[in-house]
Amino acid sequence: MSLVKRNNRENNVWLPNLLDEFFKPDFLGGVQNLSASTPAVNIRDNEKEFVLELAVPGRKRDDFNLEVDEGVLTISSENKTENEVKEQNYTRREFNYTSFKRAFTLPESVNEDAINANYEDGVLSIALPKKEEALPKPKRTIQIG
Repeated sequence: MSLVKRNNRENNVWLPNLLDEFFKPDFLGGVQNLSASTPAVNIRDNEKEFVLELAVPGRKRDDFNLEVDEGVLTISSENKTENEVKEQNYTRREFNYTSFKRAFTLPESVNEDAINANYEDGVLSIALPKKEEALPKPKRTIQIG
């Protein structure tokens, strides 16, 4: 079973591999954003679920927005900080806004109604449980009659 549809470009010699690397899709179908503020993502797959882990230290649970719409999981966050420095007769303010948005196309084997998330120690973990029909079936012995 394949989770991601890929274009077969072996026969197309006109497009260089550089373009393939630049527009390289993520494991679950999202497109990588080259922004420095985009958090790194680890994706684990086991028998019962997929687990997405995003490294986003220094945030609170309320800073995240997770949405599932038409088979696409969207993870976004916005964080703003204000630093105030007083110098002589004037005040200078420095604003810092950091935000990101990542989208992942979910495989059909994911149960969208049972997705849950946890934020602990700077890591946002999102569990994507698989549907019953996608779980591996135990081996059974067939008796010869």
